[in-house]
Formats: sequence, structure tokens, C-alpha cells
Amino acid sequence: MRTLTTRRWLAVALPLAIVAVLAVLAVLATVAAAAAMDSAEATLHSQDAKVSGSVHFTQEAAGVHVVADVSGVKPGQHGFHIHEKGDCTAPDYKSAGGHFNPAAAPHACDPTSPRHAGDFGNITVGADGKGHLDMTTTSLSFAGPNSVVGKAVILHEGEDDCKTQPTGNAGGRLACGVVEQQPMMHHH
Repeated sequence: MRTLTTRRWLAVALPLAIVAVLAVLAVLATVAAAAAMDSAEATLHSQDAKVSGSVHFTQEAAGVHVVADVSGVKPGQHGFHIHEKGDCTAPDYKSAGGHFNPAAAPHACDPTSPRHAGDFGNITVGADGKGHLDMTTTSLSFAGPNSVVGKAVILHEGEDDCKTQPTGNAGGRLACGVVEQQPMMHHH
């Protein structure tokens, strides 16, 4: 009699166990896929100790999603660009080179096209010294000639006029950060 009960129990429990294991595997696969999404980050450093910021880059279906937050910055419009070299060693950050421009396009601001891949236009800083930028661009990627990884993010002292070539006349370089790819299983 006991063997029959055990068999009946297995007939019910085993498929349930298999379904549970498959469900867990499906969840893990989804988490792994989300974690494998390309993301990168730059931490902004400045000669001015009050100035700080971070920029996050995430590959999404529509393009590379860029979210930037800065603080301790003079209120107003500040030019904000990706520069060609990931080198923030010079005190004036000139070591980062010019705007990142793999397509040899003229300088302009979003949404004008064509423009440099690294042209984000301006970040607006409020009276509290904080600025937030949220945009998606198809000009940047995580691989190939338009890869943002290893480039520098530069926050300028002045406003990008969106027309002066090739810089936008945005003045000195206030802050600089190198874009570093995040490890695959990076959690926020």
C-alpha cells in the first residue's frame, strides 16, 4: 500500500518540482539578461572641491540612455560633452582632447543632426547648484567606433552656443570623468 502512495505522491510532486525549477531558471535567465545589458559610468572630478557629478550610460532598445547629475555648479547652462580621450590628468582637462566625433560631423546641440556623437548640448543647473540631464542618443554605443567606453565626460564652465565650431564656445573645462564599463553583474 505504501508504494502506491509514494508513487501517487511522486506523480504529483515531481512535475511540480520540475515546473518550479524551470520557473527559477527562467527568472535567473531574465536577471542575467538584464545584468548583461551594457552599462557604463563616469564620476566627475573638478579642481573645484564643491563640484561633483556622475553620468550613467545604459544600452536600451532606443539607443544609449544617458543620465547625468551634477552638484556644486554655478547656476545656468553648462556645455556637456563626451571628449575623445579618456584622460583627465591635466588640471585644465585639456588632456581629454576635443569632442568625441567619430563621424567627422559639425558641432551642434541635440536635436540638430548631424552633430558630434559626444554633443549633449547643455545641462541646466538650478539655483541649488544641481543639474540633471536625461537623454537617449543613437550616436553612441558600447562597441565599435562610436563606443563611449574609455572616453571622457566634460562639464564646461559656460554655455554651449550650439554653433561655434568645433567647440560650442562653452569656455573652460570645469569637471572631467572617464567612462568606465560596469561589470556584468553590477547592481545599483
